[in-house]
Amino acid sequence: MFRIMFYQPCIPPNTGNAIRLAANTGCELHLIEPLGFSMSDAQVKRAGLDYHEMATVTVHPDLGTAWTTLQPERVFAFTAHASRYHTDVEYRPGDVLLFGPEPTGLPDDVLAEPAVTDRVRIPMLAGRRSHNLANAASIVVYEAWRQNGFTGAV
Repeated sequence: MFRIMFYQPCIPPNTGNAIRLAANTGCELHLIEPLGFSMSDAQVKRAGLDYHEMATVTVHPDLGTAWTTLQPERVFAFTAHASRYHTDVEYRPGDVLLFGPEPTGLPDDVLAEPAVTDRVRIPMLAGRRSHNLANAASIVVYEAWRQNGFTGAV
């Protein structure tokens, strides 16, 4: 399936919700440290409910380690500073869907990483800051899964 990657996430309930998303779609969730919370944080657990054991979640100490571990063929970095929409991409299983931390988004050095193959955006009305991190990941994951026939879905 697809690999959701949160670069240095800061808000525990967003990561908890992403755990549920991963469990319900068969995606992997990859978290890049430092995290703005502990994975044992009550808010992460509450948001993830009983999905923690159904999800594949990996915490990487840094982005370089994640690249070495995953050896991704394609990485889509989601940023408001892109012109291509998420619906313009033809997603394939194994793609990495990279999202930045809640208050700032992906920093320039991460967007410039050689592993990043494309920058894409989720459309929204002008003058708005961004979607909630877990919601943004959900929008993209479901579009990618839809394009691939909702493989494994009931």
